Amino acid sequence: MRIPCPFCGDRDAQEFVYRGDASIGAEESANDLYLRDNLYGPMQEHWYHARGCRQWLVVVRDTHTHEIHSAKLAKGFTS
Repeated sequence: MRIPCPFCGDRDAQEFVYRGDASIGAEESANDLYLRDNLYGPMQEHWYHARGCRQWLVVVRDTHTHEIHSAKLAKGFTS
């Protein structure tokens, strides 16, 4: 899977760390670890570009096809 980083361009997903659902707040993340919905289709996710620009991204990815629809800088997250 390739993720289009706004800073580094199209990169392999192995350069990133997956955090989870970007539509929920940080305080809800603990519950999401165990009680999350298993969405089928497009979903907003947080990805950290650990082996690149070290920025948090919000990626819209189809959970069925793994097609990436968009990727943008996540506001409020710092490395």
